[in-house]
Amino acid sequence: MNQPSQPHLASSPHQRGDGKGLAWVEIGILLVALVLRTVLLDIKPAHFDEGVNGWFADQMTRLGYFRYEPTNYHGPLHFYAVFLSQTLFGRNLWALRLPAIISSVLAVWALLRYREFFGATTVRIAALVMALSPACVFYGRYSIHESWMMLFQITFLWGVLGLWQKGERRFFFTTVFAAVGMILTKETYILHFGCFLLAGAVLWAWGKLVPSHPSLPTAKRQWTGRDAAWAGGLSLLTIVFFYSANFFDFSTLKGLYQTFGTWFDTGFKLTGHEKSSYTLWGIEALNYYWVMLLARYEWPALLGLAACFRFVLPSDARLRYTAIYAGGVLLAYSLIPYKSPWCLLSIGWPFFLLFGAVVDEACRRFGTLRLPLLAGTMLPVLVSLGVSLRLNFFHFDDPKEPYVYVQTFREVRILTDPLLGMAKRDPRYYHVSGLLLLDSSFPLPWILGDFTRLGYLAASQQPAGPLTQDCVVIEKKDTIKVENALVGNYFKRDFRLRDAQGDCVVYFRQGAFKEWFHGEKAEIFATSIQNQEITNP
Repeated sequence: MNQPSQPHLASSPHQRGDGKGLAWVEIGILLVALVLRTVLLDIKPAHFDEGVNGWFADQMTRLGYFRYEPTNYHGPLHFYAVFLSQTLFGRNLWALRLPAIISSVLAVWALLRYREFFGATTVRIAALVMALSPACVFYGRYSIHESWMMLFQITFLWGVLGLWQKGERRFFFTTVFAAVGMILTKETYILHFGCFLLAGAVLWAWGKLVPSHPSLPTAKRQWTGRDAAWAGGLSLLTIVFFYSANFFDFSTLKGLYQTFGTWFDTGFKLTGHEKSSYTLWGIEALNYYWVMLLARYEWPALLGLAACFRFVLPSDARLRYTAIYAGGVLLAYSLIPYKSPWCLLSIGWPFFLLFGAVVDEACRRFGTLRLPLLAGTMLPVLVSLGVSLRLNFFHFDDPKEPYVYVQTFREVRILTDPLLGMAKRDPRYYHVSGLLLLDSSFPLPWILGDFTRLGYLAASQQPAGPLTQDCVVIEKKDTIKVENALVGNYFKRDFRLRDAQGDCVVYFRQGAFKEWFHGEKAEIFATSIQNQEITNP
């Protein structure tokens, strides 16, 4: 009977990945990741949450700091990153999304650092899968927190494995600061810390019944109490700095624990983000929403999930721990009714490693079939690439795609292009008057944030009297009451802001936008006081 080989304990620097630089193939993987996350970045309009995050960064510019609010459910780190990016590069989609791009590419690089534990083949396959992954690319082109969270989870596990196997100072500091990064990013860090701890307990208990092979005893500690003091002090200082509005408001520190009450209410109460249609027999633990996403978009990760059963058998303790952790996170997120698809980044990345590990093991066990096995591995990887290209460059605002969630339609340009285009020609247009009567207007407050005289009201708050603004926006169902109040000649255009919101209409005053519409015929609107002289602002 063949015994599993143990390549992960190989002593050569090349096999362990202890070399000083990246191999060319790894540089190529990183370049592919970078290209997919940056090419045609601005074809997708800002998402609802991106508009909110950009708006928070704008408030930091105005106030000079970020005041943490526990009901926001997210830590302050991403807002600071967006603030820095917008300060350096201006208020544009590139600056808004640059921090997420950087963190997403760094996550691929961090996965490659697992070479010293799992070997080059495993991590190169895993990193390539992550570089092409529809989820990692789609949300890596989004200015949201999830890419940061994934990066810090990857570095945290790398540190844990390093402390376990080698005990060196670099792993200790990496683990501590990765934990701080998770705390600064999103309140779900508590869930992942719990899963990391429980995975260790389960590994120990299961190892008593079915020993790991190799089991890998804990290495001798090479970091000191002084290292712990420095790491603890810097960590505390960093957390206090970010959560206390740069030391300006220490009262917000209590939000560090208050957020969990709000998060629990949001996660377990009906909020419209439940995916109950994917629950089997009414048992919440059998909710297969995340598995559905893997089956639809992430074939290598789905195979990695199946590989977890391989590591129930005698296997490398580090891979077994990773599999237990991955399964625990998937179960935890399945039990929480609130589900938004971008959370898949925090769920799916360990399955990339497990997929690479199973392929690597098969190649070693059946050495004569190595090339056919690697070629077969490319099939699900190529499927990921095809799906990623279709999703990110063609169907990025298609509401039939589960990853496309609360996404702004490209039709928003019907509203934004005339405003931004005229302002680009003549900066005085940043002071045109406007009124947006929408119950949910994001991301427009960020997209149009440089305009000084745009007002945002709920649809029911339409001001009394005539409307003479240069630009008026309303949902289509409410056009009658707006048109009864408009005075003057206006160009009228229909557009959609996003799915699950009614169609919208925008009115551009002819006197201000006739140059943009090149002599097109405008509609005439007048109220019962049309004979009264009205001066447009």
